[in-house]
Amino acid sequence: MMNTKKLIKMFRNWQQRAALHRKRISFQKSSATSSSTAVEKGCFVVYTTDNTRFAFPISYLSNSVFQELLKISEEEFGLPNGGPITLPFDSVFLEYLIKL
Repeated sequence: MMNTKKLIKMFRNWQQRAALHRKRISFQKSSATSSSTAVEKGCFVVYTTDNTRFAFPISYLSNSVFQELLKISEEEFGLPNGGPITLPFDSVFLEYLIKL
């Protein structure tokens, strides 16, 4: 499993590259987390270990940071078989990563 410091460093590098290309990614609180059961078209849902639900645009699946998060999830929990994708950290940490 990847350690936290390396993951944060990867997010900071990603944020710097995004700023250079003027593709800064920002989340609004209402779009990053969702409490309803319906998901907007073009979004995917992940859960954290404390069962908090986050919805992200599908376009983020091509991002190397999200790909790494999904690899970490696969290593920790395996591939989901009809169930939700769960990331191996809590909602506070994921919200911190989103803000980076």
